[in-house]
Amino acid sequence: MRPKERWLRHWGPWVGRGRFFGAGEVRLALLDLLKEEPKHGYQLMKELEVRSGGLYQASAGSIYPTLQQLEDEGLVVSEQRDGKRVYRITDAGLSELQNEKDSVRRIWQRAEGWEHWSQWMGPEAMTRAGPVARLMKAALSATSRAAGEPTRLVKVQEILERTRQELDQL
Repeated sequence: MRPKERWLRHWGPWVGRGRFFGAGEVRLALLDLLKEEPKHGYQLMKELEVRSGGLYQASAGSIYPTLQQLEDEGLVVSEQRDGKRVYRITDAGLSELQNEKDSVRRIWQRAEGWEHWSQWMGPEAMTRAGPVARLMKAALSATSRAAGEPTRLVKVQEILERTRQELDQL
């Protein structure tokens, strides 16, 4: 793995991306989910949320127009079942997936990365962000003040290492 790839993996899947899905990726993700079994729109939205660890929450305004587009293209068909519109992938949709299998693989790899980081990005995690940010600011300030003084730099490193160890032991 190249250094840049290691850095990006370390800092999470959102680095360098403004959105979870790139152009055309929602349609591929939906096709891939429909490959497993027919589903209605709400099931697809929930599955996308689960696959991203809760960080991506699809809206009806993005899913249903995409499903309609897929239906217009003959990649899915739909039918009413128990008052819900259920979508099923067609042979043409399966062929589209086969042609885009590398793109689909990248989508789900990225989703796994988001799932891994979700514990650090959800609403509960945000309540911890303030204290962590203040600790980081204090550490950076202390390091700046200690510049050129090796014994003070060592002291800052010792404090940070001790703090890390105490947190690991909780």
